Amino acid sequence: MFTGIIEEVGEIRSIIPSGSGLRLTFSAQRVLDDVELGSSIAVNGCCLTVVDFGIDWWASDAVPETMDKTGLGTLADGDHVNLERPLRASDRLGGHIVQGHIDGTTNIQSIYKQDDDSYRFTFALDSDWGKYVCLKGSIAIDGISLTVAKVRTDSFEIAVIPHTWSVTNLSQRTTGNLVNVEVDILAKYVERQLSVNESNKLEVR
Repeated sequence: MFTGIIEEVGEIRSIIPSGSGLRLTFSAQRVLDDVELGSSIAVNGCCLTVVDFGIDWWASDAVPETMDKTGLGTLADGDHVNLERPLRASDRLGGHIVQGHIDGTTNIQSIYKQDDDSYRFTFALDSDWGKYVCLKGSIAIDGISLTVAKVRTDSFEIAVIPHTWSVTNLSQRTTGNLVNVEVDILAKYVERQLSVNESNKLEVR
């Protein structure tokens, strides 16, 4: 489990075919402080497993399913990625509960700089997961815990403070870029419980 508070921005060193999948190698510093083989690290919000590492790098294998269902398949050598280690039981939950299981991807429709040096991002709203996006609710974009500032029928907006802009890869993003989306897991649990309760009522009748 993660929190959506990015620890550092790494860089893709190499992408090498490995059978039907890929071996991804990332440059990093902070997330390697206590790394072990088999450790989990979220890359743009996608939970990956460490299969090899060195002083300033680590590698992970990505199967075709992962590349197809996330934005990782669109990345190239030199691209910047958000990195976060899993939450420890003793840590503060500074963002929100992020599983590292991507619900889908979406495109950046627009980026506007505000007069306070913050930024306003607009994203396309997908019908598959859009029902879970609500005003002032939490959402993870490329693994970053963010708050929904506006919701429309086919799009939603987030406001990005200057600090988040400077310590994540959002400053490298441009209109049209594909990003990973993970909706708030609590919304899914609520929907599931309501559907079960409704089914039980129908059975009683």
